Amino acid sequence: MPNTDTITLGFLIFPGFPMACLTSAIEPLRAANEIDGTKSFVWKVISEDGQGVEASAGVMFQPDISLREANDLDMLFLLSSPTGAFQDASFGNGSIRRFARHGMILGAVSGGVFPLARSGILDDHVCSIHWCYKAAFQSEFPKIETNDDVLVTDRRCYTVAGSGAMFDMALHIIGETMGDAIMTEVACWFQHPYIRERGVQQKIPAFRNDTTADALPETVARAVEMFAENLEHPIGVQDVADAIGVSARQLERNFKAATDYSPLLYYRRMRMNAARQLVLYSREPMVEIAQAVGYASSTTLSQHYRAQFGVTPQEDRNQLNQFRIRDNLPLPSL
Repeated sequence: MPNTDTITLGFLIFPGFPMACLTSAIEPLRAANEIDGTKSFVWKVISEDGQGVEASAGVMFQPDISLREANDLDMLFLLSSPTGAFQDASFGNGSIRRFARHGMILGAVSGGVFPLARSGILDDHVCSIHWCYKAAFQSEFPKIETNDDVLVTDRRCYTVAGSGAMFDMALHIIGETMGDAIMTEVACWFQHPYIRERGVQQKIPAFRNDTTADALPETVARAVEMFAENLEHPIGVQDVADAIGVSARQLERNFKAATDYSPLLYYRRMRMNAARQLVLYSREPMVEIAQAVGYASSTTLSQHYRAQFGVTPQEDRNQLNQFRIRDNLPLPSL
């Protein structure tokens, strides 16, 4: 953490960024300044070219400066969808690497980890990746180590899994700068129920509205973990039951009670969710996506995909690409 009287943070926004991630960072810093009666934190909203950027909710944000002007920052966070990319990749990625060489703390929120990884900065770091982007990220960056923590600080790279996690990251920055008393008061201002520490894992839905994966019964949770570890090479339900020491029939009953699904259907939904990440956020052809989630045929994948999402994988990708038009040509999923 910079040891200065004033810490200047930059938030580099890409088209389609989630604006909640930006407000979750700025509002705690603003409150900390008010409580402390200082200007300990200064922030600047940045776009690549200094032009306005539209958030995912359709709200237009006017940046303070362009990336070319962002030279006096202590920290820089990238805010983006998974498809976010620099218009001028050479300049953009070069700027990020130059900031790193000069000792700037670099971070990313939610999908912002994708353009940060494309700059090469995360090559030897561990990073947090939101569960709904994990399969796509691992497909594009198989050598980058990820985990399911809500926030990760690995040396001078800070990554967080979403807007709520960005609020926690801001609180930690406040605590390290101003002390725990002000950090706690800021959390209370916003009725933030508790301050999540490093090492806290993300909440992941368990395919029903009132349950998260970490709240599942132990036998079901262990089976889900084995399913998640075997998406590319499917494992049999009987093998899973044997591994956790229950009968297949008991595992079936436990799954039905906890999730309303059989183990086999639950497993298929997990594989389809992973496939959809690859369809929407990667350039992988359908045959390779099918293989990545354990299907020998893209035809079978398409059948199961349509059953779950109401469209085929190609239709889903085409619908997304309708919103990415440049020079009358559809852009590929990134």
